[in-house]
Amino acid sequence: MKHAYYGYTKEELLNNNPKLPVLVMEDNEAVFRSMAEEMAEEIKAHNEKGEKTVFICPVGPVGQYPFFVEKVNKERISLKNVWFINMDEYLDDEKKWVPETHPLSFRGFMNRVVYEKIDEELVMPKEQRIFPDPENLDYIPNLIEELGGVDICFGGIGINGHVAFNEADPSLSNEEFLAQKTRVLEITKETRTANAIGDFNGALEDMPHYCVTIGIYEIAHARKIRLGCFRNWHRAVVRRTAYGEATSDFPVSLLTDHADINLKITEFVAALEG
Repeated sequence: MKHAYYGYTKEELLNNNPKLPVLVMEDNEAVFRSMAEEMAEEIKAHNEKGEKTVFICPVGPVGQYPFFVEKVNKERISLKNVWFINMDEYLDDEKKWVPETHPLSFRGFMNRVVYEKIDEELVMPKEQRIFPDPENLDYIPNLIEELGGVDICFGGIGINGHVAFNEADPSLSNEEFLAQKTRVLEITKETRTANAIGDFNGALEDMPHYCVTIGIYEIAHARKIRLGCFRNWHRAVVRRTAYGEATSDFPVSLLTDHADINLKITEFVAALEG
C-alpha cells in the first residue's frame, strides 16, 4: 500500500501520534449525542453569563439535531441569544439557492428538523438562522466579525477532505487555500458522487453542480472545531486526516494544528473490518 496509514488498525490510528485528537465512540448515536451535548452545554454556559453563542453548523452530519432539539425543549434552554451559521447550501444552474422544497435543500432541512421542532418561546429569531447567500457573499464574514467570532464550528469531512464545501484545490498553496472566505464554487465529481450515494439514492444526474459555502478561513478561525465521522469510507478519510501531510489537496489537513480541535469517530470507522 502506497500510504501505510490506510492500513492502520484502531490501535495504530490512536497511538502513532495522530495530528489531532481522535475520540472513538461506540456507534453513530454516541457520536451524535456527544455533539448535541456539547452544543447544549456551550449555550447554557454562555446564557448563564449573559453572552451570545455563535455556531457554524453543518447539514452533514445531521444526526445530532434530534438529540439537540429534545434537550433544548426538555431542559428549556433558550436560544434567543444564539446564532446558527450554516456552512453551505446547494445552488441551481443559475447559481441561485435551490428552493427549500428541493429534497437536498439544507435550508429546508434545518427548518423541518430543527427550527420547527423547537418550542417557539425557545427558538432563536429567524434573522439568527444564517445561510451563506450567493448574492451577498460578504455577509457572513462581516457578521462573524460583528459577533466577535465563532465559538464552535461543527462539521464532517468529505471524501476528498473537504470541510463545508471547501473542495480540494492543489493549484493553491496552503496559505492561499486558508485565506478563502465565503464563496460560490463548482462541486467536484467526487463530492457529487459521494453525496448522491449518501443523500440522494444515487441519483447522480440530478445532483446540483454548484454550491455556496463559508470559507475555510471562517472555519479555521473558530475558537473550537468539532468533527464527526461515521460512514464506511470515513475509514480512509480519518486515517489521512490524522496522518497525511498538510495539503490544499485534502483541506481538512490544514486544520489539524488548530488549538482546540477533535475528531469523533465510531468503533466501525476505527476498525478496518466488519
